[in-house]
Amino acid sequence: MRIQKKHLMIFLMLTGFLPAMGQQTGYTPRKGDILFQDLDCGPLCEAIEKVTTGYRGAHLSHVGILDRSRQGEWVVLEAISPRVKATPLDTFLARSLDEQGRPKVLAGRMEKPYRKLIPEALRQVRELMGQPYDAVYQLEDGRYYCSELLYEAFKAANDQEPLFYLAPMTFKDPMAGHIFPAWKEYFRNMNEPVPEGKPGLNPGGMSQSEKLTIIHYFGHPENFNPKP
Repeated sequence: MRIQKKHLMIFLMLTGFLPAMGQQTGYTPRKGDILFQDLDCGPLCEAIEKVTTGYRGAHLSHVGILDRSRQGEWVVLEAISPRVKATPLDTFLARSLDEQGRPKVLAGRMEKPYRKLIPEALRQVRELMGQPYDAVYQLEDGRYYCSELLYEAFKAANDQEPLFYLAPMTFKDPMAGHIFPAWKEYFRNMNEPVPEGKPGLNPGGMSQSEKLTIIHYFGHPENFNPKP
């Protein structure tokens, strides 16, 4: 039976036959690095990507922060359904690959003035391990979506001063001017109104923050232009 290269790579990474992806690509992981991902999750991720602009045009729909486990392994702390959890770095990277079989992930590193906040921000995230995923994108409801988790963690680490900034959320197709059908169905199934215009933030916007610098890309997220 012939195994496609992409599927073979995923199998090898998940079963431990490949060394850590970071070691293969020239990327040296550091605690507090923020990993932005072009996550393939169907129409909802596509809708998120269409209304946000990421670093150099990249379509980005997910984000997590890098830490070490108690066993010394690299893990990504993330809010992803159904809860806030720690995911092995290689598992995170293998989740979504480009046509060349490379992770659709950009690595961001905090600028020097803000690196002092990382230990406390990581502690804040650790405190939230197991909290439910915020499927309706509402702030301060005891649930967390991916970028909200990092927003709250760095805000707490910065004496309650936001490090990343909120903006009115939109769920509208920028070309058609109306809310994406996928979002209408999604919130209808949740028995919740579409939170159009409510404050929030997203991975694409965070990737362009002046508080961090994109230092590495593993592969090519959709629409990403690696050259300035």
